[in-house]
Order: sequence, then structure tokens, then C-alpha cells
Amino acid sequence: MGSRERQLINAEITQRKEEGCDVSAISVRVTAALDSNASDLEMTKLYDELMSLPTDDSFNYTEPSTLEEIRSQRPEASRKLDLPYNEDALFDRIYGAWLGRVAGCALGKPVEGWNKAQIDKLLQELDALPLNDFIPFKEGVVADIWWTSTRGNIHFMDRDDDLDYTILGLLALERYGAALSPRGMTAIWLENFPFEMACTAENSAYRNFVMGKLPPVSATYRNPFREWIGAQIRADIFGYAAPGWPEKAAELAFYDASISHDKNGIYGEMFVAAMISAAFVYVSAESIIVAGLAEIPSECRLAEAIRNTLAWCKEEDDWLGVWEKINKHLGHYDSVHTINNAAIVVLGLWYGEKDFQTGIVNTVRCGWDTDCTGATVGSILGARSGASALPSKWVGVFNDRLKSAVSGHSENKISELARRTLSVSKDIAQPPRKKEKINLGVNVGGVWELTNKWGKQILDFDQGTIDFVNGARGVKAEPMELWSCEYKHPHISFSYGVDKGGWDYRIDFSGTVNGDSLIGFYNPGFVPVSAKRSVSR
Repeated sequence: MGSRERQLINAEITQRKEEGCDVSAISVRVTAALDSNASDLEMTKLYDELMSLPTDDSFNYTEPSTLEEIRSQRPEASRKLDLPYNEDALFDRIYGAWLGRVAGCALGKPVEGWNKAQIDKLLQELDALPLNDFIPFKEGVVADIWWTSTRGNIHFMDRDDDLDYTILGLLALERYGAALSPRGMTAIWLENFPFEMACTAENSAYRNFVMGKLPPVSATYRNPFREWIGAQIRADIFGYAAPGWPEKAAELAFYDASISHDKNGIYGEMFVAAMISAAFVYVSAESIIVAGLAEIPSECRLAEAIRNTLAWCKEEDDWLGVWEKINKHLGHYDSVHTINNAAIVVLGLWYGEKDFQTGIVNTVRCGWDTDCTGATVGSILGARSGASALPSKWVGVFNDRLKSAVSGHSENKISELARRTLSVSKDIAQPPRKKEKINLGVNVGGVWELTNKWGKQILDFDQGTIDFVNGARGVKAEPMELWSCEYKHPHISFSYGVDKGGWDYRIDFSGTVNGDSLIGFYNPGFVPVSAKRSVSR
């Protein structure tokens, strides 16, 4: 297959062109190099040259990729809203969001990647128009692996990456809460998600993690899929966890998105997370969509596409007219790109404002990344209405079961995932607490001597510090504060930051305790660590 540069360079040309670079000259040279089977070294040089191209002066968009710069380019808006209901009602909304996501995902799953004409042809052949239930199975047309997501054959929500990432996000929030960071999210992936389950941008980012290329470099190095939909489908849990707080939901989504995406790839996740958060308070589709727009740069390509789609929705009598305009103006993007699929989400929300079924059905019938867009629209509408208001036809068939590829979560109760999300949301809603002394009890507390390839370290749970012995690896022998620590016997995790001259390099530990012994590993890098309790400092 050749080098990774050889495999990806044509996709990178498309990406750089969409980012506003003039690729005309280098495209000719790349084609010639590929045709002549140029050396891997030459392909690497061409790839690096492609990545160094400047944005053309004619490119009329402002598209930063840091949180500070993104926030500086936002429009004015209300960024935290009052939640008008009690804990039971909030749980109903969160549970509704989970159920809506599951229903929309399952509806779109059998026709993932199909275009609108292909979907309509299948539905016509099966006499399933107007579509008012899940898509029927047709042997030889719908893949056998999607049988469990077709009409009459659904007894649980089958494994899908759209739900895998929602669970991974929940695990990250349970560990880090409002202190989530890109490095923390990276650690969650490495610990809990198989590499072979990651696609496109996520696959590239995961590969970069293992190579030691950490966020934000992991998002851009040899990753021409960095503006595709992969981050956008990971947004939902951050909206669930910050209900009525679009700014916080978008911030948490940024920390997740930036490990694998940049520019509009990041904005897509922030946009969706903010919409979901707003849906816990707002009723109208327009208010929800505008709340999402308020958290992304106003002069980016995604914002322009969303504003245009909103205008088309107001002009057209039905969703088909809007779909035609989306297809005409945004159909040049890949079928799994963020921008065109986000426009479909807006269409689905607009025409589904008064009816959950209409929302997810119209969305899926538009084609492209149907399981993703269906899941997003279902999630937003579910958060807005709550579980108790969702039609049993669409959510009862799953029997409260969800399968996933996430470690330790192959079988899940959807209601329990919602309960855990509610717990996380309560923690995030609290103001930052003053750092307290870490007290893990006699079973774990005290002072431990850690051994790893970086050298020996002293971990003092009583003081909440860790330091390198005798300046190992050039680090000053000054105690560093633990940022977080969690112990649920026998599992233990903690994190701290190593000062790299103005910024902290985050280290995360995960492991288990057995009496006076502790074993585990550091991330990034899967560095093995062993430890013994020390009787003295």
C-alpha cells in the first residue's frame, strides 16, 4: 500500500483546497509523483509542502482552532440559561436525549452513506412511503449486518460509533468533570476504545497518539479528515452534561473535538453541543439553532452554511425544497463532512419542531451520513421534549438496551447511562471548588515510591503531591500538585502536570492497588508504572 503520505495525499489536496489554499500547481506534481511511483521520501516532502501552503488572500473566512480565538469570533448571545424544572424533570430530559439519539441512529443505520435517490428508491420498492416507522430490511440491498436496526427486527440498540463516543465522553466527564482537557480525553480513548473501531479522523488521531503526537498536533498530522463529521457525532454528551449552559457545553466539546479535528471540524461539535444544551430550555427550532451558532466563529464556512439553511427553511414550504438547495450549494463536500451534514441537521430540526417522527424521518431521507444526522436530530428533539413525551413506537423497541465497543460497556441500560449523566451534570453545574487535601483512607493513603522508565517518583497522597527523585529526566525536584485523584477499590487514577516552561504537560495514571503494591501505566505513551508504599519520606 505504500507510505501513509502516499495513501492520504489526494485527500489532503481536497482538504487544503477547502481551507482556502491554491493547490493547482502542487496537484499536478502530486499526480505525476503518484503516476511515476515516486519514492516515499519524495511523497513525504510533497505532503509537507502541501501542509505549508498559505491561505489564499481571496479566502473570505476566519477559522481559528484555539478556544480563545474561537470565542473572540463569536456573536453576542446569552451563554447560560435558567433551567425551569426540578431534578426529576431534568432526568426525563436527559433520558429523552439518550433515547432520541438511539432512535435516530437506528433509523439511519441501514442506509448510512446512501444518497437521497437511493433511499427513496428502496422505500418505494418496499411500499414504505410515507416513512412512519424504521426502515424495512431488504435482502441483497440492505447489508445483513444492519438487520438488527430494521423494522420488526429491533430488540436493542446495536453497537454504533455514534453511541460509542457518547459513552466515552461520559467516562471522561465522570473522571475529569469540568476539568476535562484534550489530554484527558486522549487517555480515555487509549484506555477504553479499540483502535480498529476508529474511522477517518479518529483513526488518524489514534495513530498519532500511539506515535507520541498529542493534541493539538494529533488533529492535524497526516489527517486530511479533520473537518469531517467525526467530532460532530461526539458532541451530545457535553450538551447533556451542561443543560441550559451552551457556552460550557461548547467548551467541553472543544476539548474533545480538538484531539482529532480543527477548524470546522471543531465548530461542528461545539455547534451541536450548544444546541443540545439550549434545547433543555428553548422550544423553537430557530432559538436552538441560533444558540448553537452563538458558540462558533461568525465568519466560518459552517456558520455561513447554517445561516443559509435557516434562510432556506423560512423560504420553502417543505423540506424537499430546502434539501435541494443544500445539495446544490453544499453537495460538493464529502458525504461524511461536517458542513453539509450539519445543514441537514438544521433542516431536520426546523421541520421536526412540532413532531419527533417528522424530524428524524426527514433528516434520514436526506441521505449522506444518515445514522449520524438522525442521531443528532433525535438527541436534540429528545432533550427538548423529554423521554415521557417520546413516541413508544420509536423508543420502546430498544428495551432499555444499548451495545457498544467501549471497554466494560458492551451491554448497557440506556436509563442507567442517563442516570450517570444526570450525576455528572450536577457536578459540572457546581462552581469550582477550592482544592482540598486528598484523603483516600488507610488502604491507599500515605507515601508511595513509584518506578517507571522516567525514573523514581515519590507520590504523597496525604499532601496531594508527586515529585521526581533527584531531578529525574531533568525535572526540578520540586513537588507537583495532583490535579485529580479517584479511588474505587481496586482501581485508582490520578493526574498531574509537568512544567515544560510556561505550559503543563499532562500525565494521567490508571492502575490497581493490591495491599502495599500498585501497578498501572501512565498516559500518554502507555508507560508501565509499579509502586510500593513507603514507610518514610
